[in-house]
Amino acid sequence: MRMDHVALFCRDLEAMRQFFIDHYGADSNELYHNPRTGLRTYILTFPEGGVRLELMQRPDTIDADPSKPNIGFVHISLAVGSKVAVDAKTIELRDAGYRVTSGPRTTGDGYYESCILGPEGIQIEVTV
Repeated sequence: MRMDHVALFCRDLEAMRQFFIDHYGADSNELYHNPRTGLRTYILTFPEGGVRLELMQRPDTIDADPSKPNIGFVHISLAVGSKVAVDAKTIELRDAGYRVTSGPRTTGDGYYESCILGPEGIQIEVTV
């Protein structure tokens, strides 16, 4: 068994898609739209493969604050390959206007990471 993808509801589908294209080199399929339900989705694939990310938007999406702890989704962790790359990606995202909430640092369980609040306050962990 393998995990295929993780899905994420978002308010601004296009901005969220562009964030992952611009800062993580993601490729995106064409927009899927179900006119009956209003659902719109993109599936993003990352350069080194692995788990894909489905971005979803629907008119009745619950308006939760993703920057606060919630039941279910907590954060996305994206590995960039090295401590130097974590540092560089953190600077890139900070300079692009995203708030760095921690790090770069080595956590108590040995991960080297930083955390930022991406589009819509989504917590993104940048790790080796």
